[in-house]
Amino acid sequence: MRAKFNRTAIAIAVALGPLALGAAFATPATLPPVQKSGTVEFMSGGIGQDESRAIEMASREWPLTLEFAAKDQHRSDFAAEVNVVIRDAKGHTLLQTASTGPFVLARLTPGRYDVEATLGGRTLHETVVIGKGQPAKALFLWPTEVVGQHS
Repeated sequence: MRAKFNRTAIAIAVALGPLALGAAFATPATLPPVQKSGTVEFMSGGIGQDESRAIEMASREWPLTLEFAAKDQHRSDFAAEVNVVIRDAKGHTLLQTASTGPFVLARLTPGRYDVEATLGGRTLHETVVIGKGQPAKALFLWPTEVVGQHS
C-alpha cells in the first residue's frame, strides 16, 4: 500500500509541478526590439509593469537611460510618445526618434551629449556625460497639463 501511495504522490507532483512552479519561474517580459539609427543602437518602450521592469533591469547594460514622466502635486505618471533628439558635443544629431514608452536606452560611447525631449509642444534639455563603464541616466519631468495637451 505504501509503495502505491508513493507512486501516486510522485505522479501527482510530476503532473502538477509545472503548474505549481509556473509563477516562480515565469518568463520575464519580452524586451522591445533593439533598433538602430546610424551607428547608435537604441531601445524604446516600458508600457506595462512587466515591460517597464524588464527595461529597468536591462538599463544596467546600456550606457544611457532616458526616462519620461509627468508630475503634478500629488503623483507622477510615465509619459510616452516623447520626441527625442541626442546630439554629440559637436552638435551632430546621433539619434532622433519618438519613444514608444517611458524609456529610451541608447548605446553611446563615453562622452558628453545634449538631449532634447519634447512632449505636448514643450521641450526639455539635459546634458549627460557617459564615462567609461559609468552609465548615465536622465529623467525628463513635465507638468501634467503638458501631457493633457498632448492627448
